[in-house]
Amino acid sequence: MANNDGEATSGKSTGFSRVALNERILSSMTRRSIAAHPWHDLEIGPGAPAVFNCVVEIGKGSKVKYELDKTSVVYPHNYGFIPRTICEDSDPMDVLILMQEPVLPGSFLRARAIGLMPMIDQALVAVEKQQEWKYFKLPTKDGEKDDKIIAVCADDPEFRHYTDIKQLPPHRLAEIRRFFEDYKKNENKKVDVEDFLPAETAIEAIKYSMDLYASYIVESLRK
Repeated sequence: MANNDGEATSGKSTGFSRVALNERILSSMTRRSIAAHPWHDLEIGPGAPAVFNCVVEIGKGSKVKYELDKTSVVYPHNYGFIPRTICEDSDPMDVLILMQEPVLPGSFLRARAIGLMPMIDQALVAVEKQQEWKYFKLPTKDGEKDDKIIAVCADDPEFRHYTDIKQLPPHRLAEIRRFFEDYKKNENKKVDVEDFLPAETAIEAIKYSMDLYASYIVESLRK
C-alpha cells in the first residue's frame, strides 16, 4: 500500500489494508449534485458479492482502440466497474461482462462473477494457501496490481447459465487473455496475465473490495 507521497501504509483498526484517502475520491463522495454518482450512489445489489450490479464504461467492440503492430485491439466484451467497491489503486473493482450485445457506456447491469484474472504490470504477487490459490491484495515493488473480475450478465439467456470460468470455451479465454496482454503495449508496459482463478476466488475478491470500501467510508466520515 502507498499513500499520496508514495509511502507505505497499513490498516490497524479495520483489519484491512488501508487505501490512502485522496482529494479526488473525497470530493466525489461529498459533492452534492442532482445526478447520482455511479460509483458511490448506485447500489451494489442484495446478491453481492456473487451477483452484483455494475456500470459499463466501455462497450463490447468499442471504437476506443489502440493500434498495435498494425492490429486493431478493441474490447472483446463490455467493460466497467462494480459500485461501492475499492481497490488499492483507489479505483473501484474492474469487471469484464460477457453477454450477447454491446451496451452503451453508463448502462447499469446485473452480473454474476465466474472468475478472476490476476493481472499486473511487470509482475504478479499472489499467495498460495492450503494448496489453493487465494486472493489477497498485496503490494509489489515490480508493478501495479490490476486484477479483473470476469462475469456474465445475469439476465442474458445465452450466458447466465455459466457459474465458473472453467465452463467457458478455451478460445474465449484466449481472446480475453490476449486482449489484456496487448492493450497497454501502446504505453510501453508489459502486462502479466496469470491463470484464470475460479468463481470462489472472484467472490472473495469482491467481498474484500466491499469491506475495504466500507472501512474507507468510515475513515472519510471521521475526517
